[in-house]
Amino acid sequence: MSKNEKRQEAMELVGKAYQHHMKNEIDQAIELYNRSLEVCPTAEAFTFRGWAKSTLKEFDEAIADCHRAIDLDPEFGNPYNDIGAYFVEMGQPEDAIPWLRMALKAKRYESYCFPYFNLGRVYEGLEKLEQALEYYRKALDENAGYVAAARAIERVKEKLGLRASASSGGGQ
Repeated sequence: MSKNEKRQEAMELVGKAYQHHMKNEIDQAIELYNRSLEVCPTAEAFTFRGWAKSTLKEFDEAIADCHRAIDLDPEFGNPYNDIGAYFVEMGQPEDAIPWLRMALKAKRYESYCFPYFNLGRVYEGLEKLEQALEYYRKALDENAGYVAAARAIERVKEKLGLRASASSGGGQ
């Protein structure tokens, strides 16, 4: 079997794994991602297996898989974003920032809305609401149908409004 044929078979397994993943059948998804990696290691299989492991709160293993993905394809944006998201989930938002910025610079990435959104989460968590709002807006600019970003914008606007009225001397 040629290298291209192996890669094609591996990517077909990634597709099947992804279908299980979307049905929250995580064990089956991980098994198929593993089979894909046995056929031909790809950045996609490592990244998505890491994502599946993150749903089990296995963040160290998920981050290790993302590093393997980056080693295979440094231009693939997903693993950078995912590492950043895992740091946010682990309560280490400052560690997330450089990874999310690298995701925004990746040449092979279809969803720049995610690192923008995750940067918004970081800055909102750090109470830097103006920066959070800026990044949530960029996420929505990248994907006009991104409901989570639209909700985040409204939430941060409310926080900014509450902060403005509280600091204007209206409250005790």
